[in-house]
Amino acid sequence: MKSIINPRILLFCALSLSLISWDRASKDLAKKYLRDMPARTFFHDSFRLEYVENTGAAMSLGEALNPHLSFWLLGMLPLAILLALFAYVIVRARCIRPRKIVALSLIFAGGVGNILDRLLFHRHVTDFMNVGLCSLRSGIFNFADLWITTGVVWVAVASLKTVRSFV
Repeated sequence: MKSIINPRILLFCALSLSLISWDRASKDLAKKYLRDMPARTFFHDSFRLEYVENTGAAMSLGEALNPHLSFWLLGMLPLAILLALFAYVIVRARCIRPRKIVALSLIFAGGVGNILDRLLFHRHVTDFMNVGLCSLRSGIFNFADLWITTGVVWVAVASLKTVRSFV
């Protein structure tokens, strides 16, 4: 008897739920242990834990937007894109390599993690990690941002390899 559920869809859903849960738990811990506290530094200040509520996108871009416009641009538009990504994976799962399923799951989970924050906590996303050396530092981010960045880089590198094989 043939399996009803495609293992690639199962991989996408299980990994996505796991990553969303990890992101949610880490943000709850940040709220509990880092809010209203000074930054905690580790490894000679190359890693910081610092609580921030970000109402903008990456690096607080769009933070000053009208709340109504922010809801649509930073909440509903990304949600629509994530729903399209979910539909794409479900429809095309048999044609997508498992490595790409993992990368798309990272993007999806990270996006959902931050959208949940925006919808549940009046437009703000909890950020709490910062890395750097001396005065060269990243913005403050969370695991959802890390998932998205890793997934996008993974897909981009895989796409470059595909393009090079045709040249």
